[in-house]
This record gives sequence, structure tokens and C-alpha cells, in this order.
Amino acid sequence: MRWENLTESAEHSRADATLFGADAVVSRTFDTPEFRGITFHEIRARSILNRVPGASRMPFEWTVNPYRGCSHACVYCFARKTHSYLDLDTGIGFDTQIVVKVNAPELLRRQLGSRRWQGEHVAMGTNVDCYQRAEGRYRLMPGIIAALRDHANPFSVLTKGTLILRDLDLLKQAAEVTDVGISVSVGFTDHELWRTVEPGTPPPERRLDVVRTLTEHGIGCGVLMAPVIPFLGDHPAQLRSTVRAIAASGATSVTPLVLHLRPGAREWFMSWLGRHHPHLVRRYERLYAEGAYAPKWYQRRITGQVHELAREYGIGPARPGMPRRTREPEPVPGPQPGATQLTLM
Repeated sequence: MRWENLTESAEHSRADATLFGADAVVSRTFDTPEFRGITFHEIRARSILNRVPGASRMPFEWTVNPYRGCSHACVYCFARKTHSYLDLDTGIGFDTQIVVKVNAPELLRRQLGSRRWQGEHVAMGTNVDCYQRAEGRYRLMPGIIAALRDHANPFSVLTKGTLILRDLDLLKQAAEVTDVGISVSVGFTDHELWRTVEPGTPPPERRLDVVRTLTEHGIGCGVLMAPVIPFLGDHPAQLRSTVRAIAASGATSVTPLVLHLRPGAREWFMSWLGRHHPHLVRRYERLYAEGAYAPKWYQRRITGQVHELAREYGIGPARPGMPRRTREPEPVPGPQPGATQLTLM
């Protein structure tokens, strides 16, 4: 996308500053087809390293999220609920009201240099995608990666975006001095399903091209096969097609994750389901009757099928014993004690 010569408008909004956790907010729109209807709220954040609640159950304790809200517009995104904390709508508002922490790189560099910082692993892309389309303009990730590189601080990135290849040289430099993990999320290769549930994302095959390119440059990249969507993306032929494409991309591993529906995402997804697949509404109500996660028997069935296919095509599931330097980030465990379902971005 070209950003030159765009018509834009901006207004200062002091009233929203407290909600956004910033000293000031500038709301900006751009008169371009790709961003028509989207408002960017530019803030100067007060902190950028976020400690994960319940970190003892997570594979990491710290995250960096330069954006809130996401133009990928995935109908199932669990992060939708977080927009309600800003008094913003968790449906279309999540897709079109994007918070941009414009001082994220300088703030991170300062916090990494603090005597109190112990160099813990930093995960990115665990809330919303740090390589969503807005990153093409705001270019926050190069400064963030450079800060992590300069402090030899281990980190991982999970993305559905292809823009990560812009920062390939920085990622290679960082991998020379610390542990760098990259994962790309591709839950299915069905184009009809992709167009309706992930309308703002690059096509699945372009995401797999990212995996291929990273691997060719010596950066191992895993795939989160996420989400596997019940009754729409879980047919054996669909699973086989997706795993075969993942294997062809050179992915180091494949980790299947069944769709989960937390409050905020559940309502938006079920509304979408009622419009596009009304005959499935009752089946979903039964399958998710116990909460956000599909039953364990269903999760185990999908996991077993995908792992069997992965072995057939010569790739394996993510596992703790994998080499660290180019290992993909492990998925984030869900909040339910003993749950087998994992969450995704």
C-alpha cells in the first residue's frame, strides 16, 4: 500500500485520554478505499511492557501490544472484549477504531534499559496483530524489534500479516544475539471461509509464503492452525488440504487450535453465524453449551487428526524440546483450569 499524498483529517480529543491510558489522543482518518471508515486514535502510552495476568499458567509473562483493535476483522477474535474497557464497541468498533501507541518503540527501549527489567521473554501478537495494515503507515515494529535486538532480549511474534517480511533483516539480526520465535496463523485454506471470517487478512496462501520465505532465510517458523472452525473447517478433506499446504511451506511445526468463543467474541461470531449459516446456530449452542471452549472430546479428535496428518507429511506438533533460537512461540493457555483448548491471536 502507498501512503503518500493521502487526504487525512485529525482532531484532538482530551476527553478520551484517561480511558486510553495516555496523556492525549489524536483521532485521525484517511481518505483512501483501504481505510475508509476506520479511525486511528494516536496516543502516547504511559507503559508498553504488560505483565500477563495469571502468568504462572502461561508460557510467557510479558507482552508488547503496540495496537488495540484490529482491521483484520476476524469475526471470532477473542480480543474483542478488550475494546469494551475503552468504552468502544466490541463488534464493528473493534474492526474500525484502532488505538495506535505511537511512542511504543522509544518507550520499550527505555523500559528494557531499566535496572528492574530482568530480560524476560516478550511475546507480541497475543492480543491483536502487530502486523495489521496500519503498521504499514505507523512503522512501530522496526523500532520495537531493534530495541529488543539491542538489549539481546528474547521475543516471539505471532501474526496473520505478511508485512513481517519488511522486517526480515531486523529479525535475522535479532536471531544472532537472542532467541527469536515466529509463528504464522493459518487455520484453513478454504477461500470461501477465509473471505467471510477473516475479511481483512491476507489470503492463507500468502501467509504460507511468509513461512516459506522466513524458512529460506534461516528463521524457523511454525504454524498455528487456528482456528479450526467446527462444521465449517473441520471436514477431514479440509484438514488434509490445510496440513498439506502447511507442510509444503516448510513450517517447523503445526499446532491445531479449535475455535473458542469468549464473551465479546461469542456474540459477534454467533451473529455472523446466524446470517451466513443459520442452520448451524443450534449445533453451536449445543457444542459450546458449557462455555467458551468446545468439549475436550472434540478438541482431542481434531488434534489427533491434525497430528496424524502432520506425521504423514513430515512435520510435527510444537513440543517443549524444540531448539530455542528459531522456535515458534507456544500458544497461550486458556483461563480454564485443566482445559485442553489453547487460545490464539
